[in-house]
Amino acid sequence: MYPFTFRCFIGRFPLLTFLLLLSCAVLPRSVHGQTTGSSPVAETEADLATSSISGSAIPSSPQEIVHAIGLPFAIVFALASIAAMWCGIERTVLLRHRRVIPRAFVDRFLQLLRSGRMDKPNAIAVCQQDGSPMADVFLHGVRKWGKPSVEIEQAVIDGGERQISQLKTRLRVLNGVATLCPLIGLLGTVIGMIQAFNDIAESNAMGQAEQLARGIAMALLTTAAGLFIAIPALTVYMYLAGRIDALVMEMDRLGQELVHLISGEALREREGEVSAAAGTEAPKKTAPKK
Repeated sequence: MYPFTFRCFIGRFPLLTFLLLLSCAVLPRSVHGQTTGSSPVAETEADLATSSISGSAIPSSPQEIVHAIGLPFAIVFALASIAAMWCGIERTVLLRHRRVIPRAFVDRFLQLLRSGRMDKPNAIAVCQQDGSPMADVFLHGVRKWGKPSVEIEQAVIDGGERQISQLKTRLRVLNGVATLCPLIGLLGTVIGMIQAFNDIAESNAMGQAEQLARGIAMALLTTAAGLFIAIPALTVYMYLAGRIDALVMEMDRLGQELVHLISGEALREREGEVSAAAGTEAPKKTAPKK
């Protein structure tokens, strides 16, 4: 799992960072304006009347939830959910097995190498024509055709590391959303609790448990929203990370097989076998007939 630092989050999501800081600056002012600009008693009576009419003090509709958690927090959560959904769908589509390791190409390529019907220029052309991540790993090894196995193996490892880095692109976004959304929700809960106790202190309504419960319920909505976004994002991240690990293991196995087919040691051994077979067959063809 990649470490997701605050500096990395600011660099990748400057808009989310700006909205988060804006929420910290705007919400306390809005709370102060609400408590000083109107009559607390009138607001309390109106809120109680509204809650008695609706039958519940907890917001249920999307408009009520957005109003309860505040517009800055709502925008941050909306952008985070969109980013997580887009990255999850995009990685799920691009990490399909037949796209990363096309079975038809791999089987045909290795079969031609085993039978000796493919040389270095043809192998390079075939890998460049396919263009899949597995073909790119093969291409790094084929370019070292005939070299010692250690050199070819290092080339395959280098090509594999590049492909792994590309496969893991945008997984940090899912990790960041899963990590930061609960923290943002916790920040909204703290601000909401401050708002609730400030309302009680300003209205001298220490005996009204309904007002305190309503404020706490509204404050907890931010944590619920953060967890609602973070849990699916973390689930998708773990699923995609496991899929990448499985693909990397198979790519490593196929790369090792390529090394054993095109290394200098393997080619010399194959040539020796061919020459030995030709030497044993030659006397049979030229033997005089009695």
